[in-house]
Amino acid sequence: MARPALEVADIFRDYGAAWREANRGHVSLGQLKVMSAIERCRTAALGGHVARCENEACGHTLIAYNSCRNRHCPKCQGAAAREWLAEREAELLAVGYFHLVFTLPGSIADIAYQNKRVIYDLLFKASAETTITIAADQKHLGARIGITAVLHTWGSAMTHHPHVHMIVPGGGISADGSRWVPCRPNFFLSVRVLSRLFRRLFLEMLVAAHVADQLKFHGDHAVLADKAAFAAFLAPLKQVEWVVYAKQPFGGPEAVLAYLSRYTHRVAISNRRLVSVDPAGVTFKWKDYRIDGPARYKTMTLPTPEFIRRFLMHVLPKGLHRIRHYGLFANGNRAANIARARELLFMPPRLTEPHDPKAAEPGDPQLHPHPCPCCGGRMIVIETFARGCQPTHQPTPIRIDTS
Repeated sequence: MARPALEVADIFRDYGAAWREANRGHVSLGQLKVMSAIERCRTAALGGHVARCENEACGHTLIAYNSCRNRHCPKCQGAAAREWLAEREAELLAVGYFHLVFTLPGSIADIAYQNKRVIYDLLFKASAETTITIAADQKHLGARIGITAVLHTWGSAMTHHPHVHMIVPGGGISADGSRWVPCRPNFFLSVRVLSRLFRRLFLEMLVAAHVADQLKFHGDHAVLADKAAFAAFLAPLKQVEWVVYAKQPFGGPEAVLAYLSRYTHRVAISNRRLVSVDPAGVTFKWKDYRIDGPARYKTMTLPTPEFIRRFLMHVLPKGLHRIRHYGLFANGNRAANIARARELLFMPPRLTEPHDPKAAEPGDPQLHPHPCPCCGGRMIVIETFARGCQPTHQPTPIRIDTS
C-alpha cells in the first residue's frame, strides 16, 4: 500500500510539542492556534460524518472528519478557493487582464514582521492608491479601474518577503462614465512611474504611522523608535528603485481564474512541496527565481525547528484581510460598477441563477460532496459525530490487490 503523502500537519504533530516548549514565551497566541488547528484538521478531534453509497450492491462506507477551516491550513484552502472563485467568475469582463506585483524593500520587510497589521495595511493602501492614481491620469490611461489585490508574505523558501499581487482589467470606465477606455495592447501602465509613486506614498504613510506612534520596535530595531533615527533609516530608501513588476498579460478570463485559484488562498508552503522529514530536518521543493530554466527547481533541507519557525512567521493578525478590492471593485458600488462596465463592453447582462431542480429540498438526505470511489454513486450521510467522539459505523476495509 502506498505511503500517505507527507503533510505540514504530520510535522506539527510529531515535532510541534517540543518546538513549543523550546520557544515558550516567544510564540504568539495566534501562532499557537494555527498549530493546533492544523494538527487537529480532519481528525476525530473535530468530529465528522459517515457516508454510505446509496447503491445497496456496493454499500461502500467511509468516515470523513471535519476540516479546521483555518486560513493558514494547507488542506483547507482548496475548498475555500473554489467557493471564492465561483463568486468571481460571474464578475469577469471580456477584456485582457494584467498582473502587477508590488514588493517592499528588505529593510522595510524587517520592521514589517514586528508591525504586521500596520505595515501590511500600508502596503495594500499605497499600492492600490498608486495604481488607481496613475490609471486616472490622462497622460497614462485616463480611466477608473478595478483592482483585486492579494497579499503574500513569503518567498519560495518561506523567508519573509511581503508583496502584493494585483489582477487588473486592461482598461477602465471614463471619468464621466460614458465609455470604456481600453489600455494599449500588451501594456497597462509604466512600472517605472508606478514604482516611484508607490515609493513616495508608502514612505509618507509609514512616517505618518511613526508620528502617530502606531509602530513598535524590538531587539536590534528598538532604536528606530526615535524620530531622528527612523528618518535616517528611511533616507537610503528614497534613493533606490522599489520593485514593481508587471508580468505578461493573461490569455483570457479562464487564465485569470486559473491564476486566482493558485494565488488567492495559498499558504506559505503546500503539502505537495514537502519531500521528507526526520529529526534532522524537513526537505521540500522550492524555486530559485534568480535562475532561468529547469535549474531553478531545487530542494532545500531546513532543521525541523527552523522549518516550523518559518511557517509560523506568516501567520496573519486576526481580522487582517489578505484579499482586497479597490476602485471599481470596491465593495460599496461593486455590483453597479461591474454592470456598467459590462454594458459599455457590450456584454450580455448577468442572468439570475436558475433554480436547480437537483438542489436539496427540506427532508432530502444529506449528501457527501464526493461520489462513491467504488461505483461512482451518491454517498448518503448516515451519521454525524461530535468533536472528540468516534463514529458508530465503521468504514469499508480498503481492498488490497495481492495478485
